[in-house]
Amino acid sequence: MIAIIVGAAVALLVSMVGTPLFIRFLVKRQYGQFIRQDGPQSHQVKRGTPTMGGVVIIAATVIGWMSASIVMGRPPGMSAILAVGLMVGLGIVGFLDDYTKIRKERSLGLSPIAKMIGQGVVGVAFSILVLQFRDQHGRTPASMNISFLRDTPLNLAHWGTGIGIVLFMIWANFLITAWSNGVNLTDGLDGLATGASLISFGAYVLIGLWQFNQDCTSPTALASTCYQVRDPYDMTIVAAAIAGACCGFLWWNASPAKIFMGDTGSLALGGAFAAISILTRTEVLAVVIGGLFFIIVMSDVIQIGFFKMTGKRVFKMAPLHHHFELSGWHEVNVVIRFWVIALLCAAAGLGLFYGQWVASS
Repeated sequence: MIAIIVGAAVALLVSMVGTPLFIRFLVKRQYGQFIRQDGPQSHQVKRGTPTMGGVVIIAATVIGWMSASIVMGRPPGMSAILAVGLMVGLGIVGFLDDYTKIRKERSLGLSPIAKMIGQGVVGVAFSILVLQFRDQHGRTPASMNISFLRDTPLNLAHWGTGIGIVLFMIWANFLITAWSNGVNLTDGLDGLATGASLISFGAYVLIGLWQFNQDCTSPTALASTCYQVRDPYDMTIVAAAIAGACCGFLWWNASPAKIFMGDTGSLALGGAFAAISILTRTEVLAVVIGGLFFIIVMSDVIQIGFFKMTGKRVFKMAPLHHHFELSGWHEVNVVIRFWVIALLCAAAGLGLFYGQWVASS
């Protein structure tokens, strides 16, 4: 438990102290955000606000995670290494996207194809590696079973090991792309994505801790209720470090934002969320825990799909938070109310997770 607290506290401190230093660095070099012209006009005052704040979130997470490992007195588990590796890898893709926007002085960064290739390379490497590295109990960081509250009987290896690996790679990359883009779309208002991420990763701290206490390798564990997760304690530490980093960053990212996380942060956080859902074997449950991200993505899908079919719009503007802005809601009201939705989604996810354990015991 001490390692979890240390990981979160160090990440929070690094993020809280490091963000204003990074803001000064960005302002000195005039690395500011470019605002799309077709968005709410109230956002034009944000033009020039420093971006790429995700660098601080990633750095704080890594430092907090490594500090917790030092406290534990042992190297971090492979699951944690792979989760943080995915976070850093997608953060690099996001950084290139943000830097392209700044260098070319426009609101569009990397081309969709270049961005997709970058996400694909990182995602494929992750999906291959998580099926390796068996522990002394024969468990790999991930399994080829589709998971909800734990692994389900639906095993992608049913069609053969080779085909199963390919199907798992497709499934894992779908999750990575979906969640990274989900957080990216949510990052449209001051503090919205940061606060929602804090809530979602906070929920995974509780899930990871519960899985650790109910680990199947424990001599007191019941076969009907235990969890076959390779490194639950390490995943708890990673989730706590990310939550701490988001908390510290939110101090400066809340309205009026002094800095934006940019694609550097949103892709990294989305990737980390996907990784934790895969490595804790709660892939479908993540849709409930990260329900706000899912709702916002679906609002964009509905808007685009309905417009192509009918030439009309369902919302005044997508993603959904901009619709409420254009409907007269103040930005701060939208953010706080969406945080409430994120909190309710996380609570519902935790309720499902614990309820299944109670029903099985």
